Amino acid sequence: MSTDTYDAIVVGGGHNGLVCAFYLARAGRKVLVLERREIVGGAAVTEEFHPGFRNSLASYAVSLLAPKIIAEMGLERHGLKIIIRPMAYFAPTPDGRHLLLGRDKVENHAALARLSAKDAAAYDRYNDKLDRLVDLLRAMLGKTPPNAGGGLRDIIAAAMLGNDVRKLGLEGWRDLLDFFAKSAGDILDATFENDLIKGALGFDAITGNYGSPYTPGSAYVLLHHVFGEVNGIKGAWGHAIGGMGAITAAMAAAAREAGADIRVNAPVTEVILERGAARGVVLATGEKIAARTVASNIHPRLLFGGLVPEDALPPDFVQRMRAWKSGSGVLRMNVALSEPPNFTALPSTGVARHHTASMLIAPSLDYIDTAYTDARRLGWSRAPAIEMHMPSAYDDSLAPKGAHVASLFCQYFAPALPNRKSWDDAREAAADAVIDTVSRFAPNFRGSIIARSVLTPLDLERKLALVGGDIFHGQLGLDQLFSARPVLGHGDYRSPVRGLYMCGSSTHPGGGVTGWPGRNAAREMLRDL
Repeated sequence: MSTDTYDAIVVGGGHNGLVCAFYLARAGRKVLVLERREIVGGAAVTEEFHPGFRNSLASYAVSLLAPKIIAEMGLERHGLKIIIRPMAYFAPTPDGRHLLLGRDKVENHAALARLSAKDAAAYDRYNDKLDRLVDLLRAMLGKTPPNAGGGLRDIIAAAMLGNDVRKLGLEGWRDLLDFFAKSAGDILDATFENDLIKGALGFDAITGNYGSPYTPGSAYVLLHHVFGEVNGIKGAWGHAIGGMGAITAAMAAAAREAGADIRVNAPVTEVILERGAARGVVLATGEKIAARTVASNIHPRLLFGGLVPEDALPPDFVQRMRAWKSGSGVLRMNVALSEPPNFTALPSTGVARHHTASMLIAPSLDYIDTAYTDARRLGWSRAPAIEMHMPSAYDDSLAPKGAHVASLFCQYFAPALPNRKSWDDAREAAADAVIDTVSRFAPNFRGSIIARSVLTPLDLERKLALVGGDIFHGQLGLDQLFSARPVLGHGDYRSPVRGLYMCGSSTHPGGGVTGWPGRNAAREMLRDL
């Protein structure tokens, strides 16, 4: 056993682990972060995938990262620069129609009206409804969910939450119920008539969600992806100059400045238990490190039944962790390009406005639903729904002059292939399906590819410890949200083991690069230390 005893060890140096470590260290606690890879950052890292070409490895866009956390950690002082993407969404069709949306309301109205005057009028009402609900969600992000069956503090927290909900009024309650219980398709079909508009808006409901846009509860995922803020603009999406790794590099610098120790190439194999309490960890080398508390930023299945034996946990908790729904259905690809994609629906020479947007291959909800059905039946979609970014259009640090990088976030690719097939055998065929799909919308795309880097769900699990390739550490269904994330009775970041806390995306408010699970968990740990 190491002679040093830490107040807290954080297992996993992803962004939430770094955030948790910062707040603990800032409060004067002795903190150690242990990361199994050679670099901190988890899924939010920037890597060179071809000589001269760099891009974000898994996560790829900024919006959900809390401005409060950026300010408190001094991330800008540590080199972080975030810019707002010039345009928001570009959705083409093979037959020449397109939708291009940005931040200008007049331009947006005109773009929508070209497809449907009715939908242009409905768009503002739809956004107003989202804004009202998202304002409620934003107020909940930094709060510890009340535990079912908890004490006085939990009763008070539940009462305060009830007061917040009551402020919505009857119409707001109805909308809230709709978004938590209905499918995204139900809501979008009831609001809009144009297929392309519905497909573009519906993409947020499937991002990282292995389910159809017509799956009940998928409407909540729409809300989850719009509660963000960039540079003071609510709902905006941005880009970190240098890629997502710039965020976690700044976080690591802030944590070290606050006094935290960080070790890489330090995989943890066991949480040390003494008299039913967490008292340190064991590394793969056999080294034992003592601590008063341990915080886990890893997937709950890797923690419970992995680092912590199941016989140290309550049987009901074990069963529920075994049933934890995990799997995003995501294939992630980076490509090096000799030129930007030239879309049939909006031809261009060189970089154009629409190349600064999220380029969506999702011409209708039926298209997305078919992609999901294919994945369920065949293992992956032959015509996947795709969100493509080309950050080199506004960040020249990522590619050689005149060339570009693009990230492709692709749905749907089953967490496990049918008939015991391996993603190792299917990787290139699946990647070809993605490229073929984009090329139907932008015919020059295939010929412009210099190199590609492909991460299947299995690759995401092996490289980044994302079980089932789940970018959120667990699906965002109603049964896995708020006080029930990860399990009712343990939604307050405390595990069933004394001194063992959870600070990752499997806790409230869920996945995405937010920082809230790390900050919230640190607050609860400090209450107990």
